Amino acid sequence: MSANPARFLPRLATLLPLAALTCFLAAPAKMTAQTSAIPSPTLAGDYSGTLGPLALKLHLASAANAAFTGTLDSPSQGANGIPIANIVLQGNSLSFEVPAVHGTWKGTFNPSTLRLTGTWNQGKPQPLEFTRDSLKPSLVDGIWLGTLKPPSGDSLRIQMTLHSDITGSEFCTVDSLDQGAVGLACAGVRLRGKDLRFDMPSVEASFSGKLSADGNTISGTFIQGGPLPLTFARQAAAAAAHPPLKFDPALPPVAAADLQSVLARDLAGALKDGVLAPETHAGVAVGVIQHGNPYVFTFGTAKPDSIFEIGSISKTFTGLILAQMIEQNKVKLDEPVRDLLPPGTVAKPDGPEITLVDLTTQHSGLPRMPDNFAPADPTNPYRDYDSSRLYAYLAKHGVARDPAAPFLYSNLGVGLLGQALANRAQTTYGDLLHNQIALPLGLSDTTIALSPEQLARFIPCFDAAHRPAHAWDLVAFAGAGGIRSTAADMLRYLQAQLHPDQLPAGPPASAAATLPAAIALSHELRADAGGARIAFNWLYDQKTSQAPGVYWHNGATGGFTSYAFFAPSADYAAIVLINTGIGPTGSLADLLGKHIRARLAGEPAVQIYK
Repeated sequence: MSANPARFLPRLATLLPLAALTCFLAAPAKMTAQTSAIPSPTLAGDYSGTLGPLALKLHLASAANAAFTGTLDSPSQGANGIPIANIVLQGNSLSFEVPAVHGTWKGTFNPSTLRLTGTWNQGKPQPLEFTRDSLKPSLVDGIWLGTLKPPSGDSLRIQMTLHSDITGSEFCTVDSLDQGAVGLACAGVRLRGKDLRFDMPSVEASFSGKLSADGNTISGTFIQGGPLPLTFARQAAAAAAHPPLKFDPALPPVAAADLQSVLARDLAGALKDGVLAPETHAGVAVGVIQHGNPYVFTFGTAKPDSIFEIGSISKTFTGLILAQMIEQNKVKLDEPVRDLLPPGTVAKPDGPEITLVDLTTQHSGLPRMPDNFAPADPTNPYRDYDSSRLYAYLAKHGVARDPAAPFLYSNLGVGLLGQALANRAQTTYGDLLHNQIALPLGLSDTTIALSPEQLARFIPCFDAAHRPAHAWDLVAFAGAGGIRSTAADMLRYLQAQLHPDQLPAGPPASAAATLPAAIALSHELRADAGGARIAFNWLYDQKTSQAPGVYWHNGATGGFTSYAFFAPSADYAAIVLINTGIGPTGSLADLLGKHIRARLAGEPAVQIYK
């Protein structure tokens, strides 16, 4: 599954987020800094600033061709490694953009005092001054470059930038240079002696390695479902990422009724000899609804009633099941998850412990994946991870929670939530999904297990190299990514998100009776999510002057990618389902979903071709 805000590393038999949040949960348009008219290497460094109650960290690094790259941290919001774009230094005048939060900074750089004095504008101008930190770099601070060699597909250059702040805390960002994916934020960075480890929540990956005796290499293991060796070498300057994203010009906001013809034109090259060409076997189902009028159309091998895996969009269903059970007084939002597990599963911690709200907002502190995940069949990696393995992991790890736990996208956490809710209801997750959501909404094709008739409509899936892929069967992780559905069913689900007040009234004490209130509850924004906000697993991009506020989630399994969003204030929503896994240029469903968002909002739309 997936919640990635930007782009992804290759699929390695794992559930990708997000982007997540896939997931700085907005796609950066241009992440390569502009070349300075008057290069000044003294600009590079780490800076501290304060914006109202927020302590900010600014990190600027020299890149090729006298350019600069950078990231911004807001530690108190759990937002670290937010990419900076369009860094321009002309004389002592400096400006840069932070696309993920729609902010800009303009001011001056004083090389004598090493201060940046200027104005931050995120809708309202505010003074913001940065002062250079005085701290001896750690052993690993700097720019590192390595090559990742997946079992299939081309090798990928991976660039890592590490820096420490005035407190000695370590931060990093990762670039997948050959995919044009830059500024992917790290989380949980730990340097113990010469041992380094960190997670990459937006692509559900992690790295652990050891610094060499001479300090010039870090050798270790990259894990994204399966382990791969990865060795980094220290670099004098950052390399540029290729290829950059390109954008089609903005159109006036496109009506849902006209979207099919607009997409047919926008995707003409991709359908002819690009990522959707006949030889790729790609099938795309798109559903869009506006002011209550639904449209479903397809490209390639897909049919309107084709069934797809939706990956991590399943997490939003789990969030709604939680809201349903809260409205039905079956659970409480702040209830410890330990209370929903079999007695004796895990010991009560001495201090704060993980609650249901922590799991649905991705602030539980649990890692992306458990360390006892060792699939017997890499092509169907979750099939043998059942509740007994989940409970064994929890017994060892515990359920203690750091009160300051930041946003960390965790398949483990939402899988645990789904299992816990099924326990409380004394049923399976699949039956819980059916009874609480699918049945009251009339979602006849939204399920975990497919009937023989549905199997006949289950579209064949393919990996990034367009080879046949295996469908995934999720057991303990069903609530994190195990749902299958159609574009038509997903539109009914999204229409319910747009207008829960218009759902037919159900009999008292029925799931249908509590559903309108549960949907409203599931939209409540409860925590930060790396530059965005998060409700009950729905990620939320704030409203801008050009675009409405949007709830969204994406998904990915071994042979499928997906993207769903809805904009309540504009009264439209869309779903993209594709039978192809994540490839060298990232998730095609993510790109197409964001393309559709842009067309509906009247913004420039990312090009989809090669």
